[in-house]
Amino acid sequence: MYNIIIYIYLFVIAIASLFNKKVKKLWQGERQALSILRSKVKPDDKYVWFHAASLGEFEQGRPIMERLRKEHPEYKILLTFFSPSGYEVRKNYEGADIICYLPIDTPFNARRFLRTVRPVMAFFIKYEFWYNYLHILKHRGIPTYSVSSIFRDGQIFFRWYGKQYGKVLKCFTHFFVQNEKSRELLASIGITDVSISGDTRFDRVLEIKELAKKLEIVEAFVDSFRSAGVQECRSADNTSSANNLSTESSNLSTKKIFVAGSSWQPDEEIFIKYFNEHPDWKLIIAPHVIGESHLQQIIKQLDMPVARYTQTTPEEARNARCLIIDCFGLLSSIYNYGTVSYVGGGFGVGIHNVLEAAVWNIPVIFGPNNARFAEAQALKANGGGIEITDYDSFAAVMDGFIADEASLQKAGEAAGDYVKQNAGATDVVLKGVSL
Repeated sequence: MYNIIIYIYLFVIAIASLFNKKVKKLWQGERQALSILRSKVKPDDKYVWFHAASLGEFEQGRPIMERLRKEHPEYKILLTFFSPSGYEVRKNYEGADIICYLPIDTPFNARRFLRTVRPVMAFFIKYEFWYNYLHILKHRGIPTYSVSSIFRDGQIFFRWYGKQYGKVLKCFTHFFVQNEKSRELLASIGITDVSISGDTRFDRVLEIKELAKKLEIVEAFVDSFRSAGVQECRSADNTSSANNLSTESSNLSTKKIFVAGSSWQPDEEIFIKYFNEHPDWKLIIAPHVIGESHLQQIIKQLDMPVARYTQTTPEEARNARCLIIDCFGLLSSIYNYGTVSYVGGGFGVGIHNVLEAAVWNIPVIFGPNNARFAEAQALKANGGGIEITDYDSFAAVMDGFIADEASLQKAGEAAGDYVKQNAGATDVVLKGVSL
């Protein structure tokens, strides 16, 4: 039945590729993967295979890849993606020796792929459970690990009708899961080779923090809040950055910077209204969509001087009250400059990455659609994250921080502590695999 579904899926992809650019990239990339492998795989090299569905899973696997590459240079890294959103962004990633799409999981493709690569070890990140690849890996005795995986009651593996497909989980040598619930669910179907490692994303955001960029334009933008004594107020934690970023005290007398990351229109309508009425704050907006029409929509709502990151100079940015980040790749560094952060998506399908903000020891505000996001739930529980549902609740949170600066500092410390306390998954994984 599984293979029938796969072949139907393959047919649908082929047809859809005629009408959709993203699907076309997927279709072409998967068809080209084997030729890429034949040209690049060296028979005498030992390959460790990492598979990530998309960009998010790649970021979870990245700390393991980079540690493995550093500590065990005798291995080569093969990185495969399923989605164009992952491959197209990271196809030039220097931490892997070979990068390509993963051919669709037919028996024929799986045999050809594994015959060509002959990996000595395989890592599947989070949700990837490809039946044919995994069964052939097991048949060939290749150690295969599931990393940062998380399981829930409703998944097919734990339903009476999913018992047959659930056998795919027994192909893994070991599971490194995020929580105790996942371990218990696996035990219920007889799988006990399980370690609770946590999520490698915590390690990743700490790495990103250490490598964060010093951004001249953003530095100039926040410059008006600096004073002679600010540099002396830096926290020891934040000055550990490899690039010695000018992270400053969250003291509201020296800095009032609100950073909104991955925002959508419903998010923007709320916080822009508030800051239009609070001219003593500066606002940095890094929207999720940076199309020109959306950027112009944001600008029209703003009752304040505005600068666009790619179209301004440090001198002009210094005089603006809102800085719009109209490019990608900077958000994780920009959170460093914030006093309070906002992570968008909570009024849509779900919030974006709250850890990128929390790692900088600042409170994280987000919308109501966060129930499926464990990090947001944990931040709410420890006081580092705050849920808002409308303008009034947002205003109440901000007014509270302004009136009680100690509560702002406490929330920021709670956010940062949450990240640090949950780091270390990479160590657990690498200690638990056979290298």
